[in-house]
Amino acid sequence: MRIENSFIPVRGVGAKTERRLWEHGITHWDDFDGSVVGPTTADRIFEFVDEAGPHLADGDARFFDESFPSNERWRLYENFRDSTCFFDIETTGLDASRNDVTTVTFYRDGETTTLVQGDNLTAGALREQFAPADLIATFNGKRFDVPFLEQSFDLEIDVPHIDLMYPCKQLGLSGGLKQIEQDVGIDRDRPDISGRDAVRLWHQYERGDETALDTLVSYNREDTENLQTLMDLVSESLHDETFVTTK
Repeated sequence: MRIENSFIPVRGVGAKTERRLWEHGITHWDDFDGSVVGPTTADRIFEFVDEAGPHLADGDARFFDESFPSNERWRLYENFRDSTCFFDIETTGLDASRNDVTTVTFYRDGETTTLVQGDNLTAGALREQFAPADLIATFNGKRFDVPFLEQSFDLEIDVPHIDLMYPCKQLGLSGGLKQIEQDVGIDRDRPDISGRDAVRLWHQYERGDETALDTLVSYNREDTENLQTLMDLVSESLHDETFVTTK
């Protein structure tokens, strides 16, 4: 679903009203003619479309991140797919005040970049990766990856953010990333490696095992690249559950 199919950001338009508009063939902003809803709501829709159109043309994801209800922000993805930055971190533990970030992988528009502690993982390099992104996507990143990076590198990551854990829950998909991948049929090259193994691999690397780092980076990259596959599946499934078109 695209942003311009949506009327739910408009004050007074809930899921039922939006669905009624779609059922009457008003499936795009350009289709709205003031019918189906009352005059006050119609005025609000016209005002929203007039305001939102230039923001959409300018690629202003932040405007729509602030306009959409939190459980509907998955709808931003189709419009900003090419400029969405998927990322995932590996750490030595769960506490940013005591543990370290070991690797961070970014995946955007078919290109993958991994930053490694002691090599190229710096605050400046992180800012450089986030800067071009209109949208970021993670799994459990709002509670873990983003605050961990912000505390560890004195960053402020304020890019509009889709945390896939929540739209997955809307579809009845629960558990960790790897469990959900299995549930939806996403395969892994190394399904035997877990987050606990990632900590072990880093410590092996610190003791001089270069192959352990190669394995860790490969694991982190697969975590990250699989996020796009999952985002595609989730957004398509939510589209099918939500969007109504007339025949």
